[in-house]
Amino acid sequence: MKLRLVCVGKLAEAWQREAACDYAGRLQHYFPLEIVELKEEKGGRKGDTAGLLKREGERILAKVPASSFLIVLDERGRSIGSEQLAKRLDDEMLHGGRDWCLVIGGPYGLDQDVRQRADLMLSLSKMTFTHQMARLFLLEQLYRSGTILRNEPYHNR
Repeated sequence: MKLRLVCVGKLAEAWQREAACDYAGRLQHYFPLEIVELKEEKGGRKGDTAGLLKREGERILAKVPASSFLIVLDERGRSIGSEQLAKRLDDEMLHGGRDWCLVIGGPYGLDQDVRQRADLMLSLSKMTFTHQMARLFLLEQLYRSGTILRNEPYHNR
């Protein structure tokens, strides 16, 4: 089973890139991982936000393999715990066998077409995070899932 993370925007700060690289490296001990960064569209708030989201959405969907289980991070998504995420990964590996594609939108969110294509809309928290921080949190949680599945001490259960 492979993981593909599709992100709108780059990590701006060196510490963010370093942390993402660290967790991506750790995660690859459990799952093959590909990170796809898409350029942010410009012209939000004062411009055409709906058009911006539509253009980003089209580019996002072009990077989602048709057979993938698509998880979209969205503030309106379902909240699950670390062990529940690990169980979903385990179930998919045992029964589904589909690769996972996870999507993090840009600063203005995601187009409705991306949400509709999702097999699961996932919320990291009721709080709002930047898309850069969401990437770090997601990578850490996927790594944590790997350690949970292998009964390694990182999760401290």
